[in-house]
Amino acid sequence: MTPRLPEDFLRMPLAHRALHDVTDGRPENSRAAISAAIAAGYGIEVDVQGSVEDDAFVFHDYGLERLAETSGPVRGRSSSELRSVPLRGGDGEAIPTLAEVLELVAGQVPLLIEIKDQDGAMGPDIGGLGARVADALQTYQGPVAVMSFNPYAVSEMAQLLPDIPRGLVTDPYDPADWPLSEATCDRLRDIPDYGPTGSSFISHKWQDLDRPRVTELKSQGADILCWTVKSRADEALARRIAVNITFEQYAASHLP
Repeated sequence: MTPRLPEDFLRMPLAHRALHDVTDGRPENSRAAISAAIAAGYGIEVDVQGSVEDDAFVFHDYGLERLAETSGPVRGRSSSELRSVPLRGGDGEAIPTLAEVLELVAGQVPLLIEIKDQDGAMGPDIGGLGARVADALQTYQGPVAVMSFNPYAVSEMAQLLPDIPRGLVTDPYDPADWPLSEATCDRLRDIPDYGPTGSSFISHKWQDLDRPRVTELKSQGADILCWTVKSRADEALARRIAVNITFEQYAASHLP
């Protein structure tokens, strides 16, 4: 049976890349941002990228320069190197491993883990990152789910972690916004992999929630999450369709 999201995932707004605010010493996906989200009673969404050894690090970008005090591709660095790379604005805090984040969250709030596409074209060359994510989650106690834009990564999670809820991150896939072929964009736009991956939810771009395919999936029982809401006004619009939101740059509404 396809695992469903625990109730807390549908009730507690999800802080995008944790409750980050670099002006307050809380970079994206940092321990400080994660601790702040827990203290505020929010769920947490984080991203994972792989090192040279495919170890799972909690970091969004493929390159280090925007968020860290160095440059170059994340996958070009060893695990030992990444552990010592300071985050910009993080008061000396380095890039956390997924294992460290799991220990910090410890089931206190829902944790949604996005596995970043490792293929470069949403294809099957996903490497060993998924296996490392699965290893880290084997003994985790608490509400957790995994998702990816890449359907191959989600299918791998169905094999490695069959009891953990999984979903697809989805988008209108305008070719102007993606380094993908037009044919790939056309295919992914219709969310054809929801059933084959054994997904129970999607997290869709909130401005595109009125897409007929999203309505169809919702009518079939899919939980509809969305990304990334940045104001209370936009939250009100998104919640007309989405059961929950991923948010940043404001204090999202806590639901009863």
